[in-house]
Amino acid sequence: MWITELFSAIYSNIYLFGILFFVSFFLLNLVKSRKPSHFPKGPPGLPFIGNVLQMDFRNPQASCHQFRKKFGDIFSLNFFNKDLVVLNGYEVLKEVLYNRSEDIADRPRFALYEKLGALGENRGLIIAKFGNSWKEQRRFTLTTLRNFGMGKKSLEERVLEEARCLSAEFKTHKSEPFDPHYIINNAVANVICSIAFGDRFEYNDAKFQRLLYLFDASLKAESGFLAQLLNDVPWLTKINWLVDYVLHTEHDLFAFLREMISDHKKTWNPDETRDFIDAYLLEMEKVKGDPNTSLNDSNLLFTTYDLFAAGSETTSTTLRWALLFMLLYPDIQSKVQEEIDRVLGREKSPTMANILEMPYTNAVIHEIQRFGDILPLALPHMTSRDMDIQGYFLPKGTTIITNLSSVLNDEQVWEKPYQFYPKHFLDENGKFVKQEAFMAFSAGRRNCVGEQLARMELFLFFTTLLQQFTFEIPKKQPRPRDDPVYAFTHSPHPYEICAVPRM
Repeated sequence: MWITELFSAIYSNIYLFGILFFVSFFLLNLVKSRKPSHFPKGPPGLPFIGNVLQMDFRNPQASCHQFRKKFGDIFSLNFFNKDLVVLNGYEVLKEVLYNRSEDIADRPRFALYEKLGALGENRGLIIAKFGNSWKEQRRFTLTTLRNFGMGKKSLEERVLEEARCLSAEFKTHKSEPFDPHYIINNAVANVICSIAFGDRFEYNDAKFQRLLYLFDASLKAESGFLAQLLNDVPWLTKINWLVDYVLHTEHDLFAFLREMISDHKKTWNPDETRDFIDAYLLEMEKVKGDPNTSLNDSNLLFTTYDLFAAGSETTSTTLRWALLFMLLYPDIQSKVQEEIDRVLGREKSPTMANILEMPYTNAVIHEIQRFGDILPLALPHMTSRDMDIQGYFLPKGTTIITNLSSVLNDEQVWEKPYQFYPKHFLDENGKFVKQEAFMAFSAGRRNCVGEQLARMELFLFFTTLLQQFTFEIPKKQPRPRDDPVYAFTHSPHPYEICAVPRM
């Protein structure tokens, strides 16, 4: 009898404990999810996980589009008890990125990257917190890129050399079908290699291919759902095997970069600056002993990595969209080639000075970037101070998502936002028109550090390729898809081309 009563008491206590646990969990979640007054509204979510199940992570901007229709240009989401605010539309992003960019210039915590050693101030450029370290890294990087010829003839020659190598590689296919993806990656990455390491690589170089493989694999891992989960739920990063699973290619990539930096140190001569790494080592030597400087080995590693991240993937993807759109819109391809033939002929290499004489080609390149929508949601920002925007209050430390896709497709700005329409960038006289709503490189304090280099590469690569080739859909193959694959960036589905020489 007493045994039965004992089990009954234990069962009752367990039952009561369970009720108390779930009530406490619910109340704690309720307290954590309470928002300040005048905080943007958003879809109601579930305890702890918030709106995770309502978000299509394979097409997040489509989910944002649906939320925007219901809650307006400024709405909030909650993932694992973490609030974030999504900003949409040209008028909102114009106010924030152009007029109040310093208010959202900070970055939220990326717990996963702390496992790579990106601690404290030593985070390079892209994910660095807004502060003196970030300002010093960005100032040094921009100055060094300008010294190496960004916007000058010297860097133009490097890009043109690579454009000629790319054209030569296309010619080896003799008008037969091939996938241009990795050939374009080789060419664009080589421009960054010449800046960072002082020299280009042959496309079949084993070391070069190893670098490209590791970089591509690391970007895919970082944009995956598991990586996002680890950043949103930081305590999961204490599970070492899980972190190692996500970051194993990053560890290999950083080991590769450390080896390159180590080799530079062995041959470094302070009287001869060969490349970005040499320039960084020289600057480190100049500020040696300064306790306030952020110029150190850790930031050298991460800033070199960031140069590749900012200067290769997006440009390579844009060029792949460019060739795809030329396949899909042969009449536009013909008009570009007519302008190239009129200004350059078939033999003269393009220069950046020619861009002023080629408004239609310039408009097509801009429309490729707008319609391709390469970075739809960009990297998250964070408010560096309390701010009010359009009647909403965003406290300091609020994570901000700038929906660049909503600007590049804003129906209030663009005549035909959902069509490939180069006239978006031309006036009635056929002159090129700059559009303030063109935010393909974002804007403000966190705009792309390699924007000027990317503009140069896009014009010189694109013009050289269309001067040399006409691009056609291979016979007996279906029309390529023009919808994107989402993996942080918007990239085309795999496709093949026939590059038919024009000479």
